[in-house]
Amino acid sequence: MTIGATVGGLRVGDMITQLFFFLLLLYFVKKFAWGPLMNKMQEREEYVAGEIESAEQSRLEAEKASKEAAAQLSQVKQEAQKLIEDAKSAGIKQEQDIVDSAKMEADRIIQAAQADIQNEKEKAIQALQDKVASLSVLIASKVIEKEISAQDQEKLINDYIKEVGEER
Repeated sequence: MTIGATVGGLRVGDMITQLFFFLLLLYFVKKFAWGPLMNKMQEREEYVAGEIESAEQSRLEAEKASKEAAAQLSQVKQEAQKLIEDAKSAGIKQEQDIVDSAKMEADRIIQAAQADIQNEKEKAIQALQDKVASLSVLIASKVIEKEISAQDQEKLINDYIKEVGEER
């Protein structure tokens, strides 16, 4: 059957056949090309979404690790500063202990020297007293042996002073 009798008119049978084969072609394209292509596109979309999610997860983990590293670095800096301050205070304390110890030792040496000086002074006084006593006995024995005049007595005293001066 022909619609329009002119040359190149439309034939209904040909149109239905072409429509049938066109629909059949669409069915095969959908089944064998479009479906697998859409499946591959879906897989690719899921893969990309997974990669994006994995990258976001890695970024979050890296950010967390960076924060932890910064916190640890800060803690290490604080500990190092504390160690430095402790070392300084220990040095100052040790310096003060050394100074105090040196002062105590100097005081002890001074006291020992003063004690030695006092002992030597007492020994010298004792020796002088012993000498004065022996000279007094000697003068007394000479006085007893002879009566002395004022001149003799002065001469004895000067001799005594001279002897004491020579013994020093």
